[in-house]
Amino acid sequence: MTDVQASEEFPLTQAMKDSGGWNPLWDGLSEMDPEWTELYMKAAMQPWNSGVLSPQVIQLLCIAVDAASTHMYAPGVRRHIRAALEIGVTPTEILEVLKLTTVVGLHSCNIGVPILMEEVARTQ
Repeated sequence: MTDVQASEEFPLTQAMKDSGGWNPLWDGLSEMDPEWTELYMKAAMQPWNSGVLSPQVIQLLCIAVDAASTHMYAPGVRRHIRAALEIGVTPTEILEVLKLTTVVGLHSCNIGVPILMEEVARTQ
């Protein structure tokens, strides 16, 4: 498929690639099922396109998702921090989001500690 065909058939996917918003980890998915990928990206971009949330809030949410221990995608964190700063989000606001994001890791203890306690009790 040529770039012209791709941009006509899958305009959102192509726009994300052109703007630097594309994660190269998605390349295989896009190659194997470009139609599904386009539909997924359309759904994922709905918060940007709906206007319900401010661009600042969207960028802060993207930082939280990309920085979360379940995701940890540094290129996305960098991209969204840059974008947030460019639209007026303060470093302090970004730091608060990063601090809140660390709470996601607590769930490891919520799962692991009870199991540890059960196993310790079983062996005693």
